[in-house]
Amino acid sequence: MNLQELLQLLPRVLTSWEVLGVTVVLVMYFFLVFYVARLYSRPKSFSMMASPKKPAKTKPETKAPAEPEVED
Repeated sequence: MNLQELLQLLPRVLTSWEVLGVTVVLVMYFFLVFYVARLYSRPKSFSMMASPKKPAKTKPETKAPAEPEVED
């Protein structure tokens, strides 16, 4: 087979019903797989947005113990 025969055969193969049917089935299969994968993997930002934000814990200010007053 030479190059010219291959170039004539290629369009006939690509437009055959078998090739087109398998291509359509594969595209639909990938859409389904990616859709299900998106359902099962939640993004991290979504889970953080769903929970209410907790206020940051602050330490209560501790006062230095007062020095005892000494009476003369």
